Amino acid sequence: MTMKDFENNLGDEIRKRTELLSRVHGEIQEKLATVAGSIVDCLRTGGSVFACGNGGSATQAQHFAAELVGRFKIDRSALPVFCLTDNSATLTSIANDYRFEEVFSRQIAGMAKSGDCLLALSTSGSSENIVHACREARSRGLQVFALTGESGGAVAAESHVAIRVPDSQTARIQEVHLVLIHLICQAVEAAIFCSESSRTK
Repeated sequence: MTMKDFENNLGDEIRKRTELLSRVHGEIQEKLATVAGSIVDCLRTGGSVFACGNGGSATQAQHFAAELVGRFKIDRSALPVFCLTDNSATLTSIANDYRFEEVFSRQIAGMAKSGDCLLALSTSGSSENIVHACREARSRGLQVFALTGESGGAVAAESHVAIRVPDSQTARIQEVHLVLIHLICQAVEAAIFCSESSRTK
């Protein structure tokens, strides 16, 4: 593709993304509210939230944790949100001594407890290590939420709530996942800290 082709196609690419966001807004609003509300309940009762993904989804899981441990919009206390992709020694030792499919599930087995939450990101919905993480989390009493592409796959099937972006292209799915992550962070932060502020006044 030449730069001229890119320029000619740019408007169409932007339109496709705008249309996809519009479709998502109409289809998943209730599910998104359920996910955010469940995470709020988990954190308010002393639970922790875990996140995982592969590749670009791994960085989005890190982004999600960073926004809630640090801050999104409000100066406030840190929240116990952990990304399971962060520790390279843990990941590589589990992959080497056991198998790559267990790099997230084994961490959940060691750290998570009933009442915690897992946010699992998989554009394909078929990543075996994400599927194993969801199964392990459910077996331990965690609430499992997934962000996937249109098929959902086994990841959606192993989740309590799955938000499926109605597209099959990885880049577009991840672009929408980032919007969804930001909306969840905004809702969680506002629900916990704005309500706490109003109670202390």
